[in-house]
Amino acid sequence: MSKNPDRRELYPRREFREREFLEPKPIGKQCNNLCPLFKCAKGAQVLSTKVVKGYTQKVAMCRLTGDQCIGYQCQFAYCERKALLPNGNCAFTVKFKDSEDFFSELDKEDLGVGSSSKLVKRVSKKDFLIE
Repeated sequence: MSKNPDRRELYPRREFREREFLEPKPIGKQCNNLCPLFKCAKGAQVLSTKVVKGYTQKVAMCRLTGDQCIGYQCQFAYCERKALLPNGNCAFTVKFKDSEDFFSELDKEDLGVGSSSKLVKRVSKKDFLIE
């Protein structure tokens, strides 16, 4: 009697893609609905192929509307890493200001003589009224 190999050995389970290893794929600064992190809250997003001018392209389709996915404009669209900004930009592509830049801007910005004297007068009046 020969032993048949176990079915599990013949067909190994697909490797689970870890969320940590998924990388965003924006187009420029805009979020892309073909990005692996872009999801639909209703689970209606389906990736399919479409032939355009003789070439096949991947397209995100919506099962709710039966049309192409409209991306960030849909009310059910979200990013797994919460990187989808309200204007459709990907937060991973936007460069935020550092605190050093903020302090250097404060140093550059100097109050005029007129405005500083007005501030001193207001503060001194308040101190006089408090006492």
